[in-house]
Amino acid sequence: MRIAIGCDHGAFALKNKVIEHLEKQGHEVRDFGTYSTESCDYPDFAAAAARAVASGECQRGIVLCTTGIGMSITANKIDGIRCALLSDPWSAKMTRLHNDTNMMALGAGVVGENLAKRAISAGSIRLWRWKSKALRIRQQKEEANTLPLFCRYPP
Repeated sequence: MRIAIGCDHGAFALKNKVIEHLEKQGHEVRDFGTYSTESCDYPDFAAAAARAVASGECQRGIVLCTTGIGMSITANKIDGIRCALLSDPWSAKMTRLHNDTNMMALGAGVVGENLAKRAISAGSIRLWRWKSKALRIRQQKEEANTLPLFCRYPP
């Protein structure tokens, strides 16, 4: 599986460990940065990774920052992305099975290397329970389009 990955300076070290872990599992990783611990703007890297997943260039994506919050918000701005902020393996598995997520966000300050690897492995499930869940996914998309304009977050 081809996996997009992006991080900010707060998760640079964890990103490198995650890439190593993914490659050992046989995945191809496309690294969208950052490439150092120098302070940077996380939205650039989250959006680049998310666009690669949305376009089909990559099948899944992982974004990392200190908390994972900003990266998940940014990734979810890209049409076609369903990015879940995760901190444990069970949630990673369930969000893949029940919500057909195609990206995950992890906080380097929240999860350590071992927990991040376990969450990634649990969330790498290729199949999802589409028959019973497809309606809910469609409802999520439709609900976002029915909110009054003043309630929507700017694009």
